[in-house]
Amino acid sequence: MRGQTRGEVVGLRILILGAGAVGGYFGGRLVEKGADVTFLVRQRRAEQLKEHGLVIRSVHGDYSTPVNILLPGGQARPFDVVIIATKAYHLEQALGSVRPYIGEETAVLPLLNGYAHIERLQHEFGPERVLGGLCFIEATLNEQGEIMQASPRHDIVYGELDGTLSERVRRLDDTFNGANCTARASSTIVTDMWNKYIFITALSGMTTLFDSPLGPILKQGEARQAYRQLVKELVAVAKAEKMPLEENVDEQTMKVTEALAYGMKSSMLRDMEKGLPVEADHLQGYFLQLAGKHGLATPLLELVYGKLKVYEMIRGQD
Repeated sequence: MRGQTRGEVVGLRILILGAGAVGGYFGGRLVEKGADVTFLVRQRRAEQLKEHGLVIRSVHGDYSTPVNILLPGGQARPFDVVIIATKAYHLEQALGSVRPYIGEETAVLPLLNGYAHIERLQHEFGPERVLGGLCFIEATLNEQGEIMQASPRHDIVYGELDGTLSERVRRLDDTFNGANCTARASSTIVTDMWNKYIFITALSGMTTLFDSPLGPILKQGEARQAYRQLVKELVAVAKAEKMPLEENVDEQTMKVTEALAYGMKSSMLRDMEKGLPVEADHLQGYFLQLAGKHGLATPLLELVYGKLKVYEMIRGQD
């Protein structure tokens, strides 16, 4: 666990694309520490931040502050680190927005769920610039644009995709050191990302399928068994793709899931409740593509994906 003291930070200039629940939270914790952070946001979010500042309401402590803001097309000066903390369905738009701020030495750290975005970012900016990254946090924006964070975990993990502990990762680790969040550099970031990918695809899939928080799903016998079956389907696909999974990843996924709060909702379910877009193609859809590639039967995954695509269809007609 990182400490919660403030301190002087010398070094990295960080640009965070998005000041929503994820980017705003971790960026805000860095600002709280004293780091050099700028948020690249759209006009509406910029107006909220100018009027009210960045506001975090958290079980780990509230914090509010004015922040540095850039609008797309603003001052084009490269940053040391660009953190992409947007939804997957905004990724293509995000590429154009951050391109002017990426120089020869810039590290790109994505905090998107899944894994499909890694190849896209490498193609766009070069493999040498892209780090692996993930986070564990339950947070959302309220109507006033405040970040509401209620979970014990507020973790961010980052590392080189080849497993080396590079100088830029050391510097990033130093920057997060002392911030009010749990941050760590990983030499197994690809494994970490796939473990998270399986976990979040199952959690988002089952909570949206049953339109329910996690607790009732695990409590009801058939629903719980369906959850375990979906995890097994996802693990089988990842193994067929020869991803570096941890041992007994299916049991570990269920163990982590069962430790969550009874009322835990996936961010995808929260988005559906608000009538917002969902990351069906980036999460469940990419797994289905890989299943088709290896000729694997994934009936529960297909059911979940079908539910999400029906939601998208109905939403598009409203």
